[in-house]
Amino acid sequence: MRESEERGWKAGVWRWTKRLFVTGLVVGLLGALGLFTAVYFAARSMPSYAALKQSQVGQTILVRARDGSEIVELGPSYGQWIPADEIPQVMKDAMISVEDHRFYSHIGVDPAGLARAVWNAVNEDRQVSATSTLTQQLARNVFLNSNRSLDRKLREGILALALEWNFSKDQILELYLNKVYFGGGAYGIDSASRLFFSHPARELSLEEAAIIAGMVKAPSRYSPTADIDAAVGRANVVIAQMVKYGDLDPATAREVNVEAVNLRETEAQNSIRYFTDWALPQLDLLLPSNTFEPIEVWTTLDVGMQRAATTAIQSNVPGAGTQGALVSLDRDGAVLALVGGTDYVTSSYNRATDAMRQPGSSFKLFVYLAALEAGYTPDDTVNDVPVTIDGWSPRNSGGSYAGQIDLRTAFAYSKNSVAAQLGNEVGFSNVASMARRFGITSQINTYPSMVLGSNEVRLIDMTRAFAAVSAGGNSVEPYGITKVTTVDGDLLYQHQQATAYRLVPDYVAAGITDLLQTAVATGTGRAAQIGRPVAGKTGTTNANNDGYFVGFSSGITTGVWMGRDDNGRVAGLQGGTAPASAFAAFMRYAVRDRPVEEFETDLQLPEWQLEPDDEFYYGDQGDDGYYYYIDEQGNLVEPGRTSRPRGQDGFDVEGEGVNVRRGEPLDPQPVRPGTQPALPGQPQPQPRPVRRPDVPPAASDDFLERATGQRPPESQPAQPRRPGE
Repeated sequence: MRESEERGWKAGVWRWTKRLFVTGLVVGLLGALGLFTAVYFAARSMPSYAALKQSQVGQTILVRARDGSEIVELGPSYGQWIPADEIPQVMKDAMISVEDHRFYSHIGVDPAGLARAVWNAVNEDRQVSATSTLTQQLARNVFLNSNRSLDRKLREGILALALEWNFSKDQILELYLNKVYFGGGAYGIDSASRLFFSHPARELSLEEAAIIAGMVKAPSRYSPTADIDAAVGRANVVIAQMVKYGDLDPATAREVNVEAVNLRETEAQNSIRYFTDWALPQLDLLLPSNTFEPIEVWTTLDVGMQRAATTAIQSNVPGAGTQGALVSLDRDGAVLALVGGTDYVTSSYNRATDAMRQPGSSFKLFVYLAALEAGYTPDDTVNDVPVTIDGWSPRNSGGSYAGQIDLRTAFAYSKNSVAAQLGNEVGFSNVASMARRFGITSQINTYPSMVLGSNEVRLIDMTRAFAAVSAGGNSVEPYGITKVTTVDGDLLYQHQQATAYRLVPDYVAAGITDLLQTAVATGTGRAAQIGRPVAGKTGTTNANNDGYFVGFSSGITTGVWMGRDDNGRVAGLQGGTAPASAFAAFMRYAVRDRPVEEFETDLQLPEWQLEPDDEFYYGDQGDDGYYYYIDEQGNLVEPGRTSRPRGQDGFDVEGEGVNVRRGEPLDPQPVRPGTQPALPGQPQPQPRPVRRPDVPPAASDDFLERATGQRPPESQPAQPRRPGE
């Protein structure tokens, strides 16, 4: 009985083994048949060898300046096609040794290499990371994208088998070496050789071939123009692989000196690329549909101004490691020059359009705009004294206070105390709304120190805001592309001038221009003088981390920033020194052919500011028909009601017991228009200017939504204040 059971068990095992074997065989045959079918049809539908030689990857873009001259050509560069029998043998050996040493023995995919990768992954507990064969790389470069999906890898394998079906090994290697990407826009060994070594690929030496072969793995990392040490180290790996697989004699390898290779000298900088990096991505939105044909992009860039801007930044940045950026706009928003750093080759990071840095006192533009809109004039008297607002006590530069001065002087000498009082009086949320109105797109917090430029902004946004002041208070939208055409001249896109919206009334624009002009003529921006009217504002952050100057003259508005990328301190950096000097150096060139323009600073005040004085002293009628007054103690008094005392720590409606406008103790007087006194037991609310009914709104909601990408300022809740700031 026991033997029979054992025989039955063995028979069952054998029966199931045969079933599994047959099932596996059938599945394997079906899989092989499916693979053969897929490869067969892929090979049948594959373009001819001649067609593959003519195919190109990417789009060529010719960029033209505002005068139509060619400034740069971007996109793929293919060089001259090198037939297989003319490609240096050292180039073939170097590429095969480092990328696919079994190239001549596999069928397009490398089962041995894949099995080894799986084995290593299992033993080392990591993901499978098999390298593709040269044929697979060719299939991916010509037919597919670089997505790391399983579906893409399967299609890549099928196409590689189809390539091996249709073409010889020499043909595949010729296609690969003439099409593989080496970085810098160079496709193929001839383009790479000319780019890095200034000679055709037919003349490649062993060392040069090793450098080129080593770049395929990571063109941006191993490019000799990006990191020469990494390129040399990778080339030495290639040399070692050639020795390992018998393509190079060890004695010859010991004599190789990759470091002695003469690289093509690269220009010290090419600041035009900062402009193209900002402008060209906009083509995805400007063009009606994707196109891969060569195009010509006509831009607003002035080559002479771009050169002057680059020189102005490089000549004025204070100290090693300090960066600088410049943006210059014409009166219609056209970008005339844009520099995002001191050297594009060293760092392509665009500090003019992408960097978020504190603008310092140049942000006071929005504080004073809000104050002028609320009723102040440049001649009004303010009090430059120490103040404390919500526990925050701003200090003037140098620690001195001037006492009673006019608004013009306070702005010209960038008095922090006055800016803080003005921001407190008109409302910090209204200052933030003014900044958004003028095109500041970054987040703006409304704690008190925001009036001194503690919020981070982009240089191009600040330049846009000052350009709107130069335009008389009308909106300005920067643009860099005027039209796009095919190489045959067919128009694909034509810039249409954006509708200008009035952001502030004329008298506000005239008042702020008056202040800005004085800041350059006699204030902190004197270094920005160029022998003709200039209006502008300096900005310096704590510990001299950032220096700003933004200003305009003769219809051109220019913003300059300087600082370190690590936000470190720069000794001696102030907005009125290096940035203002760079501004002046550039603007002397930029406006040299333009007529001198005097600024419109004549204040034509609206009727509500020209009303008889007695109406101001006797108050305005409230919504319920009553007039509101304040007695000697600052208490609210209403007709027919009894005055109620306020708490001992209560504030008056205009500040901490001092009228910022006149710099004197408050007398009994009506509440100023646009303010609301605090009721007993309640905290002092922020005064809020109220526009008179006869004053037109500054800008429509539609414009504000489109210009800032946010809800209109009036509908945004104020950011909470931070304690102690």
